[in-house]
Amino acid sequence: MAVWVRSNVIDYSSTSLQARIVFHASFALRWLYTMMEISDSMTSKEIEKQITDLEPWFYEFNLGNGFRTKSALPTDVQEIFHTRLRMTQDVVVQHFKDRLSKIQCIDVGCHEGFYSMAMASLGVSRVLGIDVREKSLAKAKFVADTIQSQNIEFEAGNCEDLSIENSGRFELSLFLGVMYHLENPMRCLRNIASITTDLCVIETQVVTEVVGSTEWGAKDWTRPYQGVLALIDESDEFSAGNAETGASPVATCPSLRALLFMLKQAGFRRVDLIKPPPGSYEQHRRGKRVVCAAYK
Repeated sequence: MAVWVRSNVIDYSSTSLQARIVFHASFALRWLYTMMEISDSMTSKEIEKQITDLEPWFYEFNLGNGFRTKSALPTDVQEIFHTRLRMTQDVVVQHFKDRLSKIQCIDVGCHEGFYSMAMASLGVSRVLGIDVREKSLAKAKFVADTIQSQNIEFEAGNCEDLSIENSGRFELSLFLGVMYHLENPMRCLRNIASITTDLCVIETQVVTEVVGSTEWGAKDWTRPYQGVLALIDESDEFSAGNAETGASPVATCPSLRALLFMLKQAGFRRVDLIKPPPGSYEQHRRGKRVVCAAYK
């Protein structure tokens, strides 16, 4: 199966596209970062206690009425989240346009639900966030309940176990900041491709490319590299219960060529490499983190 790879596919100078993106992005950002009504079922003291009990927080959420979570990450590193959010929204809005209110989205490795809630704020009819860690899901559910979001669900799940039978099908899938923490990334990509009907947005760290070939059964038989996967040891973080690690201490981080090859093998017919917009996080600007739009 052929796969087409394009780069810089979003033209940020397009007036019509800018208008759509600005409208949807500003709506989502207002939803995430501005004042929201607090649920009548929770008192101010209960909300304050929950915020404290669930610390440390990875993302910052404005819960309204002066309540907000504070990220444990340095301010400059938090720019990763805003760059991811902007690039993801741009791709989603450009692709689905007026269909947003008719689609369903799954956020694989949703963590505290930051991007799930952003998709819900765009008007997506149903968003399902899954994660392997119950504490992260507890945070996501607390935020969703506090701001009274009606179209989001969160449940425990592992991308290694995703299937149409246990999850259903989704027009949109998000796989943001997860792939480079996985022990079995190819299996997870195949599973995600199987439940995605339109578009998957992937954001991941990538390693330096290695070009070459290897003997393959005999001295004169060789095969070229299709990229590389670097094995990363996350044992210390995993043992400490760090919620940013995967389901095991073994992480495999792809090079860009490996990522594109794997997406092709997973079953996506076309992959667009998205150019970071002005003001993006420094790793995105340097190509050490990438965002891809993979189409079925």
